[in-house]
Amino acid sequence: MEDIVTGTNIVKIFGTGEEQVRALNSVNAQIKRGEFTAVMGPSGSGKTTLLHVLSGMDSISSGSVKFMDKELSGLSEDGLADIRRTKMGFIFQQPAMLKNLNLLDNIILPAALGGRRAAAGSVQKAKALMKEMGIGGLEHRDTRAVSGGQLQRAGICRALMNHPEILFADEPTGALNSKSAEEIMGLLVDINRNGTAILLVTHDALVAAKADRVLFTKDGAIVSDLLLQKFSETDMGARTKRVLTRMAAIGI
Repeated sequence: MEDIVTGTNIVKIFGTGEEQVRALNSVNAQIKRGEFTAVMGPSGSGKTTLLHVLSGMDSISSGSVKFMDKELSGLSEDGLADIRRTKMGFIFQQPAMLKNLNLLDNIILPAALGGRRAAAGSVQKAKALMKEMGIGGLEHRDTRAVSGGQLQRAGICRALMNHPEILFADEPTGALNSKSAEEIMGLLVDINRNGTAILLVTHDALVAAKADRVLFTKDGAIVSDLLLQKFSETDMGARTKRVLTRMAAIGI
């Protein structure tokens, strides 16, 4: 499989002088088309920063980040915004929904921002996605009148509106109970099986065990790359044990 995202010698520095922090230190990372990759590491290890720079949400201090062979640092803000809107989807721990819009209007927002052509048929598509994600019939609900799991499902619908090549997910199950978290991960696995690449940041070994591979970060570097394809998708015990064993080995 070809790489969809390639990061080469990425350095990310926050602050200046004595306050300077090197969040990423010469990191190399490749995400292949259709691959499900999880990123794990202790707080402050650089995992969320890595997701932000690989998605173009944040700039790099030096190095290179290419998305589908396009150098992100060479694009204008409008160019970056266009790629994020049309080729990428984003899922966060707390979905950033507009409180003055109902669930349906929040979901179709990315398509509406793309102009009339992109918005054509967006209501029907959004309703179909909502049904697929198990929240059909809640189109006109206020965002404050649904559960956390339902709101996260709406966030996934919104992320899928423009047929993204890759989903970037930052702790998508972090604010959910165990039942809702399992359901959301089941949806993400299904989305990945249909061909969409996923890069997911998590602190939960059970979540990471769903991925094809796990990148472990520590002190601003990727210190281990664990492949899980050799384990059966249904043998979550073996997959989770492998993740936990690697975490212990590298001191995470």
